Amino acid sequence: MIFSLNSLPAIYLDVIEKIEALRNQAKYSTSDNRRRWTGLLRSTFALSIQGSNSIEGYNVTYEDAMNAVDGEEPLDAKEEAWLAVKGYRDALTYVLQLADDPHYAHNEGTLRGLHFMMLSHDIAKHPGRWRPGAVWVTREATGETVYEGPDISIVPGLMGELIQSLNAKSKLPTIAMAALAHLNLVMIHPFSDGNGRMGRALQTLVLARQGIIDPRFSSIEEMLARFTPQYYQVLGEVGGGKWHPENDSLPFIRFCLVLHHQQGETLLSRIRQIDRVWNGIEEEGKRRKLNERTFYALGDAALGIRVTNSRYRKYTEVSDQVASKDLKILTEHGLLVPKGEKRGRHYVAGDWLFNLRKQVSEKIVFTNPFEESESKQLVQEFLPGLAPSSNPGGNT
Repeated sequence: MIFSLNSLPAIYLDVIEKIEALRNQAKYSTSDNRRRWTGLLRSTFALSIQGSNSIEGYNVTYEDAMNAVDGEEPLDAKEEAWLAVKGYRDALTYVLQLADDPHYAHNEGTLRGLHFMMLSHDIAKHPGRWRPGAVWVTREATGETVYEGPDISIVPGLMGELIQSLNAKSKLPTIAMAALAHLNLVMIHPFSDGNGRMGRALQTLVLARQGIIDPRFSSIEEMLARFTPQYYQVLGEVGGGKWHPENDSLPFIRFCLVLHHQQGETLLSRIRQIDRVWNGIEEEGKRRKLNERTFYALGDAALGIRVTNSRYRKYTEVSDQVASKDLKILTEHGLLVPKGEKRGRHYVAGDWLFNLRKQVSEKIVFTNPFEESESKQLVQEFLPGLAPSSNPGGNT
């Protein structure tokens, strides 16, 4: 027996409709497939990787999360954190590959494989294998045991039941099935380590298979990192300290739905801001008679992504010589500011681009979709990596 649910209360279904409406807005807004959305997709992917690993104590900067996504070398990350981030990047990249595979069915091999990708840098943690024995989750500050996983003798059977449930037809909306999958994997705790990351990755995989929006926009891992104490609290309430699949799973599903709604609000805010940034870039670029491919570098800089020769070449498919010439032109115009020397050379936003970013920033309102009459929380939302409080490239 695993955590299960036959149906959802009407209010949950209403909230899911609201989430779907937000997703459809995002899908419509990005449906032109223009290059302006490339940076947002990569940035969203990086924030998911950064967020999920930070929950486990593997902290890297936004810049290094972007470096992992783009195959660049780390700037500041410690070795263990960098290996964890790269492993999670590989696992989520595989999840993206499976998103629209018509021949895929959930199976044990894929779950073990995803775990191996995440933990292969530490063989002592048995990557790709069920844990060899008992497992406990302890609170670091006190050493108190807060959860004890089920006996290893029943773990293979429970995982088989979970996989079977994911492949079976269900009346539940996919978004609820994904939350249940997350909950079940974390509570079964089948691995020696990495169960939280695996639960979150499985949730993203189930959502990705839904196919209504780019999978990178479906994940709530960034939100889970923002609300980590609440995440652990609801897991503790539902789990009850040990394997209790008879417990009510609705509190966890409710928690996930609230985060999906807030992720949708955040995504739409970023889409609006990036749209305005790119409109400004295109208008100014045409006025200065710049080649349109250089807008890509300016769009990255607006997102707080370090522009490098290799990164620019990768996404514009130009030669090293052309890339160097383009970046020199942008520097001469003051749109980018060079930093570092030789192999460490990179470029950040100049004053004009930075001021444009300040002009289009907006405040968003996070709402609780279950209780919209509640007080609304006003949140200043900036594009990732570049809050307009200080300019890394100029004097503004």
